[in-house]
Amino acid sequence: MRRSLLPLTALSAALLLAACGRDGGTPPSAAAGPAASAPAAADAYALAATGHGFTTGPMMSAHTVYVFFDTTCPHCAQLWQNLQPLAGSVKVVWMPIGLLRPQSLTQGVAILSAPDPAAAMQQNEQSVLNNGGGITAMGTPDEAVVAKVKANTEIFKRLDADSVPLIIFRHSGSGQAGQHSGAVSAEQLRQMVGL
Repeated sequence: MRRSLLPLTALSAALLLAACGRDGGTPPSAAAGPAASAPAAADAYALAATGHGFTTGPMMSAHTVYVFFDTTCPHCAQLWQNLQPLAGSVKVVWMPIGLLRPQSLTQGVAILSAPDPAAAMQQNEQSVLNNGGGITAMGTPDEAVVAKVKANTEIFKRLDADSVPLIIFRHSGSGQAGQHSGAVSAEQLRQMVGL
């Protein structure tokens, strides 16, 4: 049985929310539609899967969502909070990038290097939501982890993205992959992945 792609297209249009871009405003690609040079959705999903991050939710979930985030982005912090109710049903791979501020790279490295990356992320995102500067990176960063955050940033650029959070997902029913820039609610993400 062939399913209509119209509901996903309509959903994507309805989900346009604020995101943090390099220029601080609403991302131009969100207003104008996807760029011609952006990879196809299925290719974007496969490319995102090559990134480096930490996972929340069930490791064996049939639903894997990739989120590129910047540690200084308030919309990323809001997405982190919004998705907490889905921790038992959706696997989310959180991939830090260095995009918005000089400390983005070192904070991303600190989160990935932490003994409990999810706890470090919670601390960082709570600080950002409270208008703080996020966590403070201590000591000399592990160069291997620095390379991972830089690789994530390159993947983000290859996706022709210009704002965070960037959500890469696949709908469980149709198998259709998609991407969305901006924070969404838990219910909106449920619809995106077909829960």
